[in-house]
Amino acid sequence: MQYYTDYHHHSNHSFDSKADMEEICKSAINNGVQEICFTEHFSVNPNAPTYGHMVWDKYLLDIKKCQDIFKDKLLIKVGIELCEPHLLKGIYQKELKPIPLDFILGSVHNLGGTTLRRYMNANPDKDIYEDYFLELRKMVQAADIDIIAHFDLMKRYAFSPRGLYDFDKHKDLIADILTIAISRDIGLEINTSGWRTSVELSMPSHDILGLYKELGGKLLTIGSDSHHAETAGASFQQAIDLAKACGFTHLYTYSKRQPTAYRIG
Repeated sequence: MQYYTDYHHHSNHSFDSKADMEEICKSAINNGVQEICFTEHFSVNPNAPTYGHMVWDKYLLDIKKCQDIFKDKLLIKVGIELCEPHLLKGIYQKELKPIPLDFILGSVHNLGGTTLRRYMNANPDKDIYEDYFLELRKMVQAADIDIIAHFDLMKRYAFSPRGLYDFDKHKDLIADILTIAISRDIGLEINTSGWRTSVELSMPSHDILGLYKELGGKLLTIGSDSHHAETAGASFQQAIDLAKACGFTHLYTYSKRQPTAYRIG
């Protein structure tokens, strides 16, 4: 029997979700998920929309409550999704030190002090994919994270007005990011949320995942990036099939930020 994990889920502890944690857990169980990690948005940048929303005591209390309720049906891990964790690094370290985190996702949601969409709209003549990947490289070089979230997130915003990026054009830069990540024991996720948008591609899709495997990458998780209860574990068999097609035989879970492999069927 395939073990299903969702290592990227948001609840109402994230600024952009109203989903109740207990309802998410019920849905995850109904959808066949055996392990879930809540990865709420968190930023220490006062200009980010994420800033100030997280109340750690309440978040951890809700996690403990759900762990007690669903202890025989669902393994629940404590995670976080950090926005631009390579910036304001010292503040992040101070804020996170007392938190018993199992797992940290690192994301680039902003460029040049503004959101990806606003950056794109304000720079019509720029190669915004190049700018995004350059910022992603800075994050991977410096940030204390476990997994790169939605590696090619910019396509969510740029696909409709500008089209999909040319993988071959950006391959060297992408390979550089992946090589640095591998050297620092930072992995990738297959983020299934892209299949629920007009892009109809996971983040990242086959080309980047295949390159990661070719370069020796092993650490791989799957996350729905869901902000709603009903989509916990969404498209996970599709993600597993993609991982297998790219040559992966294992996925990973995390406990106290240490990865453990499990075989995919």
